[in-house]
Amino acid sequence: MSMKKSILVQAQGQAMLADALRQIKQPSRRLFLQRSLTLGGLSLLTGCNASDPSSIETALTAVSRFNDRVQGWLFDPNKLAPTYPDSMITRPFPFNAYYGEDEVEQVDGDAWRLELSGLIADKKPWTLPQLRALPQETQITRHICVEGWSAIGKWGGVPFSHFLKRVGADTTARYIGFKCADDYFTSIDMATALHPQTIMALTYDGQELPPKYGYPMKLRMPTKLGYKNPKHIQAIFVTNTYPGGYWENQGYNWFGGS
Repeated sequence: MSMKKSILVQAQGQAMLADALRQIKQPSRRLFLQRSLTLGGLSLLTGCNASDPSSIETALTAVSRFNDRVQGWLFDPNKLAPTYPDSMITRPFPFNAYYGEDEVEQVDGDAWRLELSGLIADKKPWTLPQLRALPQETQITRHICVEGWSAIGKWGGVPFSHFLKRVGADTTARYIGFKCADDYFTSIDMATALHPQTIMALTYDGQELPPKYGYPMKLRMPTKLGYKNPKHIQAIFVTNTYPGGYWENQGYNWFGGS
């Protein structure tokens, strides 16, 4: 590379890093992708056109997908998230959604059915009483939000691995997707789905799961950031085709490990 080109590339790289530093300080959800990258990774993007936002966005998305793969490789399916005593439960536990608390979805539990599709042998829908009849576990774990706060809560429900085996899900598949009554949707990797602390939460703090926390059922994963824990789940599907997600399609990391 000529001296002139080398200077130009270095200048572009410095400009991108300076811009990234400015953006990292901003609280916008849309900038989560930029915040999730290391500055070392950004410094490798010196071949991008710093004056072309689409070029930078494409490069950032590529690095984010690479980060997803690295997180997947590093994830230990046998390592447990920390648990806590009742005395450390955050009361009240914060409400968290992409809408206000006055807009919480009110689901009719009697009419609710959990729909199953994709790479699952037994696709019969499940009722709430049927889920409650399965083996239940309780955990007191920390919910970590991408916005910087955390809270400790007590969740009870069905180990997701037990349910997946019960319905004959293909546990060699890559993804499990979720569709929710509040129009939210997300997806997770199979290793996280089978993690012993991933549960289909039906209760909170010993009581029926309140609407604001996801009634009639949410997926609780202490190994994932909050936005990966879907509430008001209506449908589950198993697939080898990348499903994306509500926030993931807007720039959030897909793996979303905590």
